[in-house]
Amino acid sequence: MKRLFLLIGFCLIGAQIASAQLRVGNSSRQTGGSGYLNPKDYIIGGVTISGTKFLDNDVLLTISKLSVGDRIEVPGEATSNAIKNLWSQGLFDNIELTIDQVRGDTVFFNIDVVERPRLTRIDLDGLSKSQTEEVRKRLNENTGKIINENLLNTTRNTIKRYLREKGYLYPDINISQVKDTTEANNQILKVAVKKNKKVKAKEINFTGNKEFSDAKMHKYLKKVKQKRWWRFWGPGKFNYEKYAEGKEALISKMRSKGYRDATIVRDSVTQLNRKNVRIDIDVYEGPKYYFGDITWSGNAKYTDETLSKILGIEKGEVFSEEKLNTKLLGPSKTGADVSAYYMDDGYLTFQVDPVQTKIYGDTIDLEMRMYEGPQYDVNRIVLKGNDVTNDKVVRRQLQTKPGQKFSKTNIMRDIREIATLGNFDESKTSPVPKPNPADGTVDIEYTVAEKPSDQVELSGGFGAGRIIGTLGLTFNNFSTKNLFNKKAWKPLPRGDGQKLSLRGQTSGKSYQSYSFSFSEPWLGGKKPIYFGISAFTSMSAYGGYDYYTGRENVTESTPKIRMNGVTVSLGKRLKWPDYYFQVNYSLNLQQYKLRNYDAYFLFRNGTSYNINLTQEISRNSLSDPIFPTSGSNLRFTVQATPPYSLFNNINYPTAPDHIRYRWVEYHKWKFDSQWFQTVVGKLVFKAQAQFGFIGSYSKVTGTSAFERFKLGGDGMMGFDFLQGSEVVAMRGYANGYVIPETKTNSQDIQIARNSGSPIYTRYQMELRYPVMMNEQAKVFLLGFADAGNTWDAFKDFNPFKVRRSVGIGARIFLPIFGLLGIDYGHAFDPIPGVDRSQWRQPFTFSIMQQMGGFN
Repeated sequence: MKRLFLLIGFCLIGAQIASAQLRVGNSSRQTGGSGYLNPKDYIIGGVTISGTKFLDNDVLLTISKLSVGDRIEVPGEATSNAIKNLWSQGLFDNIELTIDQVRGDTVFFNIDVVERPRLTRIDLDGLSKSQTEEVRKRLNENTGKIINENLLNTTRNTIKRYLREKGYLYPDINISQVKDTTEANNQILKVAVKKNKKVKAKEINFTGNKEFSDAKMHKYLKKVKQKRWWRFWGPGKFNYEKYAEGKEALISKMRSKGYRDATIVRDSVTQLNRKNVRIDIDVYEGPKYYFGDITWSGNAKYTDETLSKILGIEKGEVFSEEKLNTKLLGPSKTGADVSAYYMDDGYLTFQVDPVQTKIYGDTIDLEMRMYEGPQYDVNRIVLKGNDVTNDKVVRRQLQTKPGQKFSKTNIMRDIREIATLGNFDESKTSPVPKPNPADGTVDIEYTVAEKPSDQVELSGGFGAGRIIGTLGLTFNNFSTKNLFNKKAWKPLPRGDGQKLSLRGQTSGKSYQSYSFSFSEPWLGGKKPIYFGISAFTSMSAYGGYDYYTGRENVTESTPKIRMNGVTVSLGKRLKWPDYYFQVNYSLNLQQYKLRNYDAYFLFRNGTSYNINLTQEISRNSLSDPIFPTSGSNLRFTVQATPPYSLFNNINYPTAPDHIRYRWVEYHKWKFDSQWFQTVVGKLVFKAQAQFGFIGSYSKVTGTSAFERFKLGGDGMMGFDFLQGSEVVAMRGYANGYVIPETKTNSQDIQIARNSGSPIYTRYQMELRYPVMMNEQAKVFLLGFADAGNTWDAFKDFNPFKVRRSVGIGARIFLPIFGLLGIDYGHAFDPIPGVDRSQWRQPFTFSIMQQMGGFN
């Protein structure tokens, strides 16, 4: 009996639900005696839709599945499903299905709908301009879309996800809808965002770790660091993406120490307040494992003994899958991994699978199952993405050539060589081997992405009572071949990898400097022979500017120096001792014209000529021209003039200055070196040592008045260029103030500052940390320790007796401006006879457009 009552109850409830679709808005014209408990079969005579403003009625009829001519039961499943189908589209706030009329067994329906409003725009309040732009990109505006719960949730979650990446884990987001008065049925979403404070990890607690101390666990948890008062850089804010990466790094490090079963059992992030969270991580360490016997199978090219020697893992060593994979597949720090030995000899499809064959106690035996495969020869080199740079410019840099055996090392070197061009984004250079098993060849497809490489220097400065303006243009991908091709001027002829530089600096009649340089890295286009030519002219009139009136007064008696010069260079990349070596030769012709010049310079009136030949041998293996993480840059330079004093019969001790200094005579030796090495994570160590010496052929001539060294300051040439001096940076000290200790009286000090010194040495150590590394900008911070000194003669030379300074700095690289720098240095050792306020220079600014140089 109970079952019967339940059955009747369910039937009544079902009938109510089905008939409710028709009862709402039911027309008074409905006839035929159809009742909720007395359904009838009807033929659909017509279906109309009312209330629509923007939607297509035909499409809505299709969605309802009420088709004219169909026989349905009313009320019944068909009418119920029509409402459900339309409602599921999320387009309406209300839907009513009514019967317009009934004619015999034919029924006519009307579907009355109320459309949901559409989105005009989303207004964001509470974010910065850059944050608003980024959020808008992610939202993609959604303009014109229906405003429903899904759109509101998507908007809220997108903003939350973006703020979480920035460290704002608990923002308040309120969304309100405002009618758009300019558009019917449109609304504007007003999103009020309160970011609240950035969240940091106040506590990180570890449990389950017995062999690893808490300090080690904190160190292994990369990208997530516990809040400490002394932590100035590194992962400060907390976000879940970096936390997930940190957990993977933690387990990877534990396993690399032999704990191959290490895992995170459970972890949680608990909000303590608006600014802090607590992280709890429970780990399982498991036992510590060691390498057992290692055997090889499938190898025919190399013997087991040779492969074991290359692998370099001894029985009894702590088991580490990370080390095993590195020694098998690379990249190994020594460059000696099993994969490299095969893939550098054409075995492109080489594979090795380390199989754990036996685990007993704490020891794991391994079998290296190898597939050597066939050797492949390079067939074609395909370039993609070089829309501006010509193919030949890229191809001539490549070590991989058609007909050679496939070589992984050559391809890695190709990536570096493409980067040295400076025309492409290094992170997007991608070589893809495409093997052709049928003929044993492989096509190498290099995909590159062009980036801006031209540079502009535009600056104005006010100093010494006058304004100095500078304009410099450097075109790093110039093409002289298309110079007279009007179609190639976009806006300049480009694509051949040549470099053209133009620079002008002036403050009016009292100071002017203009320079031009052009270089072709492949003279003739067939061999890597570097050709360069440059010319300059500079003039400075001392005392030709009235500080009180602001007017220039340059007359025939105004102290003045003019310097003109032309340099022609030839260089060639060497194949021995290795591919990184290069030799350069240059012939320099310079003219110095002095008139009533500075009393503290070595001579005041006359014309001097400096004709010298320079030979430079260098080796550059830096991994990156802007932020190197490994490699070295070495340079040895010898520069010499003819020994005029040996055959011109001039009595130098008694000769007047304009005779004595007419032909500049010297020999100059320089050695510069840099080393870069990654210390831990992204932290990079840089070491640099420099030495310079200028000597004479004869004691009677004395040391040349030109080409001396000025140590101290930012290293920028400025007015020192007019004296033919070489300026060497040393932070913490003012420009040119690191002078020999033998200079104690004011006149000697002034002469040493103005003329420079014949001997110098400088040492530098830096720790560098990257903050931003992308195509638009590269930024890194650094801490430095500088040391250096100058001497007048070798009898006083002591490379360990130096002036010292320490400090911090930052560098930013912008493709259009080059490398900009600012440093704060503290100098320790005073300059005798000079007031501290003069020789001390805490802040130095630098503009270094020559990447990879000796700065």
